[in-house]
Amino acid sequence: MHKRLTVFLVITLIAGLAVASDGGTRSDLTPKDLQRVRSVTAPTTDFSKPENFEQLPAGAATVKKRVNRDIFSFSSANLSFAEEETFKLGNGLFTKLWVSAPASTEASDGLGPLFNARGCQNCHLKDGRGHTPAGPDDDAASMFLRLSIPPRDEADRTTLADGGAKVIAEPTYGGQLQNFAIQGIKPEGRMVISYADEPVTLGDGTVVTLRRPSYSVADLAYGPMAEDVMLSPRVAPQMIGLGLLEQIPAEDLLARADADDRDGDGISGRPNMVLDPLSGQREVGRFGWKAGAASIRAQSADAFAGDIGISTPLVMKPHGDCTAAEAECLAAPTGEQARLGVSEAPDPVLDLVTFYSQNLGVPQRRKVGDPQVLRGKQAFYSANCTACHTPKYVTSRQAPTEAHKFQLIWPYTDLLLHDMGEGLADNRPEGDADGYEWKTPPLWGIGLTEAVSGHTEFLHDGRARNLTEAILWHGGEAQKSRDAFANMPKSQRDDLIAFLESL
Repeated sequence: MHKRLTVFLVITLIAGLAVASDGGTRSDLTPKDLQRVRSVTAPTTDFSKPENFEQLPAGAATVKKRVNRDIFSFSSANLSFAEEETFKLGNGLFTKLWVSAPASTEASDGLGPLFNARGCQNCHLKDGRGHTPAGPDDDAASMFLRLSIPPRDEADRTTLADGGAKVIAEPTYGGQLQNFAIQGIKPEGRMVISYADEPVTLGDGTVVTLRRPSYSVADLAYGPMAEDVMLSPRVAPQMIGLGLLEQIPAEDLLARADADDRDGDGISGRPNMVLDPLSGQREVGRFGWKAGAASIRAQSADAFAGDIGISTPLVMKPHGDCTAAEAECLAAPTGEQARLGVSEAPDPVLDLVTFYSQNLGVPQRRKVGDPQVLRGKQAFYSANCTACHTPKYVTSRQAPTEAHKFQLIWPYTDLLLHDMGEGLADNRPEGDADGYEWKTPPLWGIGLTEAVSGHTEFLHDGRARNLTEAILWHGGEAQKSRDAFANMPKSQRDDLIAFLESL
């Protein structure tokens, strides 16, 4: 089947009709192949039927399993038998619960001392989206607060400008608030969320009540935070399709950037160029809510250190996010043991978790030919949602994993930063991203959120309780598209939502 799909893709590429005008050059393709790719990825103008291969959002890697709560947890369909084994080993480490040091389970100790979760799966529940705390007694295991302060002096400004750091961490509590700690250590504090109702009247008189969140911190254990601390709430994102996003050529992403809005369409996306610890170079950020990581390996290492307090060969922080103001934390034993490797999670641990994260498959589309879904797709295009939620790409021929190589994919993202307006602003810069900018999140799999995660909370902090609320929170560069949706007749809004739910 996979061979047939590859043949069909090649035929479709060869049979291309037109060349899109917004693509860049690609070093992995011949000029002839580039023309074919541009043809296939050009926006459609025919909404009478599905496009070729639209049902397979991850190309030959698409997962064709029955939809249930495990649908985000399958490997890419085109992995080899040997790669399947590697994926399963990575799965075991992704679900592993770490313990404090010292412990008899020497390969599993090193937790914390401060932490947000004991394992990757605790945040990425069923490899899906995290959620807001259900109430005062619910912990925030899949949601936390990032912390930072504005630069205080020239050294801070130089560090940020050089890419040596993406933020200046809060002096006492570090880069994020950890609400858990090992025995004998006090957790840093507790995230507090309150909501205020905010009614919005749509064009046809329908009233939708949004909930506007406010964030603060209670029970601080190590003294007050800096008065100018900046808080940024983050819900754990879903994990599917990351390896394919990693293989979208940078040229294709940069070709869509328009920082100065020279084309005058009101959309001015730009990349978050971050220092990648693997290459030592500034690369296009692709992962995280503000595109703060250029690679899945870097993102995984940061999460090991910040969320679990585990050091890896890429981030050697055995005390995690502990600061000099948290002396007991820094004095606690670590899980580093020379005979097992330099870090608490030496390779192949990080290798296997990275491979697992790169190969969680994207489920196939549902109802792709349904008339309501097709009408909704047309409404999505007519509202110019595709200006940021770019429908499709062809991945690099030079992808290191065969399963990711030269696949026609449909992630609906440009991976660029966009000003999303005052309503969504966290007022906290991260690298090149300012306090109003967020990365366009991919939409593939968004219609399966309830099936996998048991809720329909969206956006970076889960404030939107459904897709309609998520769209209505769009502002800034997305204001025109948001207004177009708000002024659609109810039937057309329903069509657009049906399209999103089919992704």
